[in-house]
Amino acid sequence: MAVLSHSSAFGREFGLQRGLGVAISSLIFRMKQKLKIVEGSIVAPQGFLASGVFCDIKRLGTGKGSQKGKKRDLALIVSEVPATVAGMFTTNQVCAAPVKLCVERVKKGRAQAIVVNSGNANACTGKQGIKDAREMTLVLADELRLPESQVLVGSTGRIGVTMPMANVKSGILHALQILGNAPKQAEEAAEAIMTSDTKPKQIGVEFLLGGKKVRIGGICKGAGMIQPGMSATGVRPAALPHGGLHATMLCFITTDAVISARVLQAALQEAVAQSFNRITVDGDMSTNDTVLVLANGLAGNAEVKSQKSEVESFQAALNHVCLELAKMIVRDGEGVHRVVTVRVNGAKTIQDADAAARAVANSALVKTSWHGGDPNWGRLIDAIGYSTATVVEEKVDIGYAATNSKKVLWSLKRGQPTKATYKELCLAASPKEFELHINLNLGKASAVMYAADLTEHYVEFNKGDVTDPTTLGG
Repeated sequence: MAVLSHSSAFGREFGLQRGLGVAISSLIFRMKQKLKIVEGSIVAPQGFLASGVFCDIKRLGTGKGSQKGKKRDLALIVSEVPATVAGMFTTNQVCAAPVKLCVERVKKGRAQAIVVNSGNANACTGKQGIKDAREMTLVLADELRLPESQVLVGSTGRIGVTMPMANVKSGILHALQILGNAPKQAEEAAEAIMTSDTKPKQIGVEFLLGGKKVRIGGICKGAGMIQPGMSATGVRPAALPHGGLHATMLCFITTDAVISARVLQAALQEAVAQSFNRITVDGDMSTNDTVLVLANGLAGNAEVKSQKSEVESFQAALNHVCLELAKMIVRDGEGVHRVVTVRVNGAKTIQDADAAARAVANSALVKTSWHGGDPNWGRLIDAIGYSTATVVEEKVDIGYAATNSKKVLWSLKRGQPTKATYKELCLAASPKEFELHINLNLGKASAVMYAADLTEHYVEFNKGDVTDPTTLGG
């Protein structure tokens, strides 16, 4: 793609572009005036139906999420005609049955329906888990008279619990009866995939592509166990620069654009690289992270394939949808009070930039200081220093800025405190959202992370009480 400045497999899949993805960002900026926000998210594009129902998958009173009462917990997304499909999946070496199934089916490039449940991750469930995931797709395929291979599945919830298939089957049958293309149905589907989320996350956009009106819509979920690192195959690139494994994030996107599976997969890979693979709430990668896109072609545009302007227009719109949804996840993170955009510039390599950004974004000490509004640059430079990035203490700059502002209040220049007062720095670190600028002054590589603070509420929410099963999370 013309807007990618780093062409390695790692750079494409994990979002490590030189210049902080400047080409992508500027392209999004140019497109914003042409993107029209529309209602309906996943049913906004022509020919898509959705629904969400409650079928008691988690079982009321048996853990986090079940205390929400009869919250919808099973969703269907259906295209009226066969669609091309693309997907990105968790690179956790322990991955859920739905992920394993979808990785293989997405390779074929065609799909028409998705069934998603919350309340049960269907992860670490062995052969029974694979059987259950397949049965979920088979039930839906039989009812819709589709090839089973064209039905995909996603799950989120507690790990290590087998699926209550009687409930799931009844839920699928119920959801089929109320499929529709009204915004209400899209919102109910968005609610059905939530776990610890406090609100549905959805977006829809319309733009011109080859003179035709095209729409892209998406829903997602995620609040805890958030630091996705997804690839097209679920397999990590050989040289992953951040060690260790990172509540699931799931995203489902629909579009009525005419686009081949190959081009759609490349576009999704790039969009995920600069959105979902750039967020962290708690530094934990889920076993179930999944992004799926269906494109049914009903907009009637000339196929998006080689013409640069059309490829770039579609890419910019998809980038916008993914980034907006990804930011919604961070803002709704478990116990999150502040959201911080960590921008690292001047690194020797993109791997260095990424390592420094992630070290800062996932440091418990840094995150707690954000929560308190404390501009503690000592914790910041400490995290930068213990990262795997090449760092020279005497060259490091650290500063604060308002979101999207070019004006930076520097707390540290060339490794030494500036004349900025503590009161000024506290004020800069006080908004609900702000940007942290770090310049290593060693090269031209950059990276960005969208991160959250760490609060007492996060600990309280996740620690649970083993004497009370209703308090236990996924």
